[in-house]
Amino acid sequence: MKVRVEGTGGLQGWPVPGCACASCGRLDPGHRRPASVLVDDRVRLAPAEPGQAPETATAIAPYAPVGPHAGVEGYRELRTSDGCEVTTPDGGRLLYAVGPPSGRGEPGSPPDAPFDVVLIDLPDRPERLGDLRRRGRVTPSTRIVAVHLCHRIPSEGELARRLGFWGAETVPDGAVVDTAGTPITGGPAHVTGVRHTVDGPSPTTAGSAVVGDQTCAGDPAAGSPAPDVTMTNGVRAAQRGGRPRRTLLLGGSRSGKSEEAELRLAAEPEVTYVATGPSGGDDPDWLARVRAHRERRPTHWRTVETTDLAAVLSGGRGTFLVDGIGTWLAAVFDECGAWPDDARPEDLRRLALDRVEARCAALVDAWRGTRARVVAVSDETGLGVIPATAAGRLFRDALGRLNQALARESEEVALVVAGRVVPLPI
Repeated sequence: MKVRVEGTGGLQGWPVPGCACASCGRLDPGHRRPASVLVDDRVRLAPAEPGQAPETATAIAPYAPVGPHAGVEGYRELRTSDGCEVTTPDGGRLLYAVGPPSGRGEPGSPPDAPFDVVLIDLPDRPERLGDLRRRGRVTPSTRIVAVHLCHRIPSEGELARRLGFWGAETVPDGAVVDTAGTPITGGPAHVTGVRHTVDGPSPTTAGSAVVGDQTCAGDPAAGSPAPDVTMTNGVRAAQRGGRPRRTLLLGGSRSGKSEEAELRLAAEPEVTYVATGPSGGDDPDWLARVRAHRERRPTHWRTVETTDLAAVLSGGRGTFLVDGIGTWLAAVFDECGAWPDDARPEDLRRLALDRVEARCAALVDAWRGTRARVVAVSDETGLGVIPATAAGRLFRDALGRLNQALARESEEVALVVAGRVVPLPI
């Protein structure tokens, strides 16, 4: 199966003509053409226009439509809840997951069969990819190409950063994805490619892209990828073997740190969301925050509400999102009775603070020894005014010390400010 991605942009391309947004303003006109895909030089796929029924969006004249009763012999189309599924005469399987799926299928179709190539609108719902992985429809051999790219993404650089987390690639307009080539190896986040010549397939070099029958090599003088990055077909994606096992994301209130944590894990097949905050009781503001967090999470994620983080991290492998360390520490202060109280004897206050320190030390030990992949969110409380209360100053200092201890045992630490991520290298 040969898939020519004629246009990788959204319905109007990227930049959108006449759009004054910052994303479009960063790009030259025609940077990415409107979405269009040609399969085996015979069948063209394109997303539905606004107001157009999804069923009418697959084939565009003069190319014949797909379907069991259409004019292209041997090609079969199914519309399922995952998108438009195409099977070619050589048995190649393609999923075109762009726009709202119609959910219509055919009797006797193989349920949840894996795909060779997935062309997917990742800026829309990256968790869609995680669910495909969870159900075995996307495997380490599946080529995952992001399409329908537009100003929903701030920049090409941000797109590449996200695709590195999601284990996907992007290609330039006109690129060819051929399933006869070498599959992705080393897990979905390691992107490799293959170029076909008269002498047979040969691997593409880092910084190259297959465009038609040509390989466009990257210019090392213009800035080659970092050593732990493979760049193929125009995207840089972190190698799965080198991705951080422990990530600490710091930020102030409403900085976007929780959204960044969720974005990083959106395409994972299995994630356990560890909620450490209180239920909210009758506080409408807190209940609204909890509800917003729940609504953002993929439906296939599991949620655990606990303050026993040491037990969670010591419990084995898996992928965990901990949100967050600040609410966990506040709960520990509650459980240990460690908040300042003028009526309490000094020796009892000291014992309570010792219990808090012991809980923090146990968390750091579990963080250091965990075999799981963990992304944790914590508050950066030391950038504002000095708290007016003794309780505020006590909490600020304790959380600052805990953040430092966790950061020392983290492969990756970043600060999120106004939705932008600032790496904090060691």
